[in-house]
Formats: sequence, structure tokens, C-alpha cells
Amino acid sequence: MIALSIPSVAAAQSAPSTAPGANPIIRDKFTADPAPLVVGDRLYLYVGHDEAQRDEMFNMREWLVYSTEDMKHWTDHGPILNVAGFKWAKKDAWASQAIQKNGKFWFYAAVEHDDKHPGKAIAVAVSDTPTGPFVDAKGSALITNDMTPKGTHSWEDIDPTVFTDDDGTTWISWGNRQCYIAKLKPNMIEIDGPITEITPPHFEEGPWLHKRGALYYLTYASLDRSKHRDEKVSYATAPSIKGPWTYRGELTGSGKYSFTIHPGIAEFKGSSYIFLHNAALTIGELNGAIGRRAVTVERLRYNADGTMKPVVQTDAGVSAAPSR
Repeated sequence: MIALSIPSVAAAQSAPSTAPGANPIIRDKFTADPAPLVVGDRLYLYVGHDEAQRDEMFNMREWLVYSTEDMKHWTDHGPILNVAGFKWAKKDAWASQAIQKNGKFWFYAAVEHDDKHPGKAIAVAVSDTPTGPFVDAKGSALITNDMTPKGTHSWEDIDPTVFTDDDGTTWISWGNRQCYIAKLKPNMIEIDGPITEITPPHFEEGPWLHKRGALYYLTYASLDRSKHRDEKVSYATAPSIKGPWTYRGELTGSGKYSFTIHPGIAEFKGSSYIFLHNAALTIGELNGAIGRRAVTVERLRYNADGTMKPVVQTDAGVSAAPSR
């Protein structure tokens, strides 16, 4: 197991603390769109690999996975899948999430479809282990842009989040500007029933579904375009996965130097965590940018009524002692 850090002046300048658990948690690569998955006594973290050079906006071709037993030391398991593994897709290994079900690991990710279905699409891959290798589970897209005809633009079908409810039913939610939800069939590679729009206030992208106690949570990257330039994280709650969803306000501010932000939430060994990204990392001659982001993590706490306490993004991350 290794603590992911590089002893360069540039990296040290971008992360004031190099203590295990300090942010950013991955320092030798630019990473984004964190998606945690707990399997036994390990937490696996799936991320996109930002490879933009100089003035490029986004250059993402593969997904990576890391794991930890203590939230402070991370093991690099390398790439698990390249966008070329979906032969019907032409580029863009964008945000993803993995889930365990039926003895397998299912990986849902946003890609750019080829010209047969122009626009962004949701792919699904499968593996026998959380570290892959993952292979295309369907041979075609799970969700294409023409399946959400009321949307406003061609990149609305991105950022999948998957969640299995107490009755064993798995749901998928996704979107940009519009937020959608649908049930998955037990085979995990087909939609079962209608696609429903559940767009909460200021929804931009990056939804994340989870449940705690009797409450369902929809956490997402939000943008009030009348007031702000950069995304923040907001959330809504509901008594059922089918709603109604009640807007609860902002959970975090913007990520440092970053237009985008992307939440991923997990409970691990008795504590709750929220993963995010910013653009505060420097590697060599490359500074953080819209297409060169860095994954971070903070502790997540709840109020007695189930609402989440506001999260302050820090350099110390989970290296600092938890506050009471």
C-alpha cells in the first residue's frame, strides 16, 4: 500500500500538507469525478483521468481506481477501462460510478456516442472484481440522447449515479441541466419502465443518490447562474426514491480554482465522507485547470433531523482530527 504523493516542489506548493489523508488525496495524476464504493473493509474510489495539456479543455480517455483501508493511505490499482472498450463510443471517459450486485461489479459511465446516436450516452461495463478488468456488458449504450427528447442539449445524458434500494431494486439517475431517474432491470443492463425528470433547484450535473435511515438523498453539482460562476454542491431529500424531493440548500462552496465540482458520498467504518474535486494541484509544469482537476475528501456529518451539516473544503482533509 502506498501513500500517493510526489516529492516535487510543484506538488508541495499545491498541497500545503503532505500528511496522509491530506488533500488532494491523489497527487501524481490529475483526477476528477470521484465515486466511492465500499466492499468489505476497503473503500474503492473510481475516478476519471484528466490528461488535458496546456489550453485543452477536457482530455479524458480512461478510468482509474484506488482503494484504502484507513482513508489516509491509498493503493493505485491503475486503469480499469478505456473509452475504446466501448466500440460504439468515440471519446470522453467522463464521470462514472460502480455498484456491486448479483456477485458482480457494474460500472456506469458517461461517453460520447458515435454518429449513430449523436450526443452523450451512458455505458455499462461489468467485472468479477472491483479493480477490473471491466468489459462492455451490453455491446451498446444503456441510455442515449434520443431517449430524453425533452432535454435542451446534446450533453444532458452524463454523470450516472446508481443506487440499490432496500427492496433490491436498483435505480439510475443522471443528467446535465435536467436530472433524470429510471429503474434498472435485474440484469443491470436495461431500463425498466419510464424515464422521469426530477430536476431540483439549480441542478447542473453530477447527481449522487444515497440513503441514510428513512431519508433518501440526491446530492448534486449546482449552479445559480444569476449569482455564481462556479458550481457548488447542493442537495435534496425525499421519503421515497420516487420523491417528492425537498430542496435543502447548498452543502459546499465551489472547489478551489475549479468551475466544476462532483460529489461522491460513502459511509465507511462508522464514519461518513464526501469526495469532491478542485483544481488546486500542480504537477510539473502543469497547473490545475478546468481539465486538470484533483480529488479531495472531507468528513460528512448529519444533523438530528437528517439534514447534512455544511462541508468546508480544506487542505488538511481527513488528516486532521475529527471535530465534535
